[in-house]
Amino acid sequence: MKKILQYSLALAFIVSTSNFILAQSFVPNAPDLNLKSYILIEPETNTIIAESNSDGLIEPASMTKVMTAYVVADQIQNDLINLEDEVLISERAWKMGGSKMFIEVGKRVNILDLLKGIIIQSGNDASVAIAEYVGGTEDGFVDLMNSYAGALGMESTYFRNSTGLPDDEHLTSSRDLAILTTNFMTNYPDIYALFKEKEFEYGGITGNKYNRNKLLWRDESSDGVKTGYTSSAGYCLIGSAKRGSMRLITVVAGSDSANNSFADTQRLLEYGFRFYATQKYFDANKEYTIAKIWGGKEDNISLGVDKDISVTLPRTNFKDIKVNYNVKNNVQAPIKKGDVLGSLEIVSKNEVVLTSDLIALNDVDAKGFFGRLWSKFILWIMSLFGMV
Repeated sequence: MKKILQYSLALAFIVSTSNFILAQSFVPNAPDLNLKSYILIEPETNTIIAESNSDGLIEPASMTKVMTAYVVADQIQNDLINLEDEVLISERAWKMGGSKMFIEVGKRVNILDLLKGIIIQSGNDASVAIAEYVGGTEDGFVDLMNSYAGALGMESTYFRNSTGLPDDEHLTSSRDLAILTTNFMTNYPDIYALFKEKEFEYGGITGNKYNRNKLLWRDESSDGVKTGYTSSAGYCLIGSAKRGSMRLITVVAGSDSANNSFADTQRLLEYGFRFYATQKYFDANKEYTIAKIWGGKEDNISLGVDKDISVTLPRTNFKDIKVNYNVKNNVQAPIKKGDVLGSLEIVSKNEVVLTSDLIALNDVDAKGFFGRLWSKFILWIMSLFGMV
């Protein structure tokens, strides 16, 4: 009987301890993947959920074409070209090896069809044709690609061509490709939408009409973005999916098979959606606290933030969120809308996960000369007694 009682108490302790651990915050480690490099991010908050060697140099292969399309999208937005422009296909573009759109030399093809040929069919011929049109030559276009990469903060990236065909100096990183993808979907959503199209047929040739990204068929939340393969790069994939209001972006590089690159991407996405969440905590231009104003026509001023603020955390961590407001003392008029008058901190489990400026939401004019003088006198008196 004594042994039974001891066993029951031990079992009860195990159960209660287990519940306690789960109630605190239990997030398993990210999947262990056999890859050269990978990254999983939440793009709205720029939160890295999981990564391995994400700054290591990799060959992007046909993932290069995301930048090729990005440059074209930006040129369209700035009215330098438009989707209806017709591109005369050069012999050089027509002769490109590897995956093809099957455009014909001497024919004219519009920009929209070439973009579909690049994004859906991964056509090297389409990439070179559009590069020659936008940049004058492919080399000229590659200069643009590298300029855009620098502007986006892609610090590990250097392009040598518009296609991703092997070149020892044509390199990037998983982190940089995630940065590129985030900016693409944010800045050019209409062109980005082409990445989720499953097929495109040009000129009646059906041999290469299906998008190589099999996740578009396997996961209805998936909406992009680009596969890549060369013998030296291995099988690569930039993936993206949106469930509810939360989006995730993945980059996997150096897989040993196409199926494994898809499976690893799915494992990362499932991990992120299962254990993490994104919540908005602050709306732009909404009052969250106030500051005392000295020498102003108003006694107080409303403080808020200049943009919406969200955070991405393990789901269980949201139970312990706290917000600290740090407002400046002795704020004196005049105040202009947008002036920084303090800061806020979002704290989870005693760790600061985000900081942001607190700004004035309106103007406050100063009082007249005697009013300001009186306010300064009162402020001086209070300072003598340690009241401010």
